[in-house]
Amino acid sequence: MKSGSVLLTILLSIVALDTSAADFDGSKPLLCATIDAHACDPGLTCTRSLPADVGAPRFLSLDFNKQVITGPTRTTPMHIASKDANEIIMNGVEMGYGWTLILDSTDGSMTLTIGNYSEALVLFGNCTVL
Repeated sequence: MKSGSVLLTILLSIVALDTSAADFDGSKPLLCATIDAHACDPGLTCTRSLPADVGAPRFLSLDFNKQVITGPTRTTPMHIASKDANEIIMNGVEMGYGWTLILDSTDGSMTLTIGNYSEALVLFGNCTVL
């Protein structure tokens, strides 16, 4: 193994040690980055794009103490529908759309669905402690 590979392995191990499941249990505020987006309309195949291309925010902050999710232009109340050792499921309503955000409590990955009667967005991303 080359020395650069060894250094990279050590750095990745340190980063992995800094993040624990307790970071994603709803006790700390999180910053989430949306990475992948899928826009869906009835009867059509969903199209894959970047979040910004479909008007979705690239970053969201989750504040569990205040029970809000904040994007670049809006703050919306969250309702925690379910919480267990593996995930936290939040939902709410904003501007005529219902949304559900599912946070993996073990690694901080997330899925966000936003929809109304005629369209839906599915966003995938990752969260980290603020």
